[in-house]
Amino acid sequence: MAFNLKKVLKALLLSSNQPLAIKDIQAVFTRFHEQMTLPLPGVVTDYASPVDAVAEGETAVTPAEAPAAEEPVEVISEVPEDNELYQDVPSLITATQIREAMDLIAAELRLSDEGLLLIEGSSGYRLMTHPRFARWLRILRQEPPPVKLSQSALETLAVVSYRQPVTRTEIEMIRGVSAEAGVNKLLERDLIYIVGRADLPGRPLQYGTTDKFLEFAGMKSLDELPASDVLSSRQIDDWLQKATTAPTPTDTDMGLADEQLPLEGVVTSTPEFVVADETTAVAPVDVAAEQATPDADDSGRAPTA
Repeated sequence: MAFNLKKVLKALLLSSNQPLAIKDIQAVFTRFHEQMTLPLPGVVTDYASPVDAVAEGETAVTPAEAPAAEEPVEVISEVPEDNELYQDVPSLITATQIREAMDLIAAELRLSDEGLLLIEGSSGYRLMTHPRFARWLRILRQEPPPVKLSQSALETLAVVSYRQPVTRTEIEMIRGVSAEAGVNKLLERDLIYIVGRADLPGRPLQYGTTDKFLEFAGMKSLDELPASDVLSSRQIDDWLQKATTAPTPTDTDMGLADEQLPLEGVVTSTPEFVVADETTAVAPVDVAAEQATPDADDSGRAPTA
């Protein structure tokens, strides 16, 4: 009977509480062949001849005089080996063979509908319970119901996932509102983390997504993020550059009429002061009124017609 890789992988998945990567599975097969070449513990494979054991000048010990050997305390139990599991085990298992076997296991679990799913995450393969059994698991573990992310937090998470590493200022410029609450909530849920500091004035913090975000989104890597059908990353960069160096808007930019006040031809009726001497100022004289009134004689009376 040929070696059944699918059964071995299923047993490894059930016995492990951590995700199994392809390299971990390949390491198991390497250790299997290393153990096959080693002798079993407690078994002597090198038997010395009684003649060789007797040195010169020594008397050989007869079987009657030899001390009785101690009985072994532990005896290795020989379990009948299953040919389907332990015979003709290949020394090298390729990543393609492992992926094909895992795909078959995942398809069988979906068809059986027994509440288990095989998920391939960023850290490897692992068995998980179906989401429809989540309520029973929370009751078993005495956990509260999960809290959904708000729309603000989801928008902030989307900006971080597509633009990482990104600063909070860039997040706020893209969303147009404050991102402090959303960033703090995502840090608390371990969906984003502080990557480092940007090479900008003030050295602001930069944020990126975690492996838990990949599990939350059901992805193996960030390369599986759907392409944006609105703006590309380069277009967003250009938009941010223009937003930070935007000139002062004019009336035309704001949709107002470009009107200018006339600078010439304006008649002002500024009163003039007549200075009698260096210290006395006479009341202002209305020049326009003087031009409109007929001249009076020395007596102060207006000339008669």
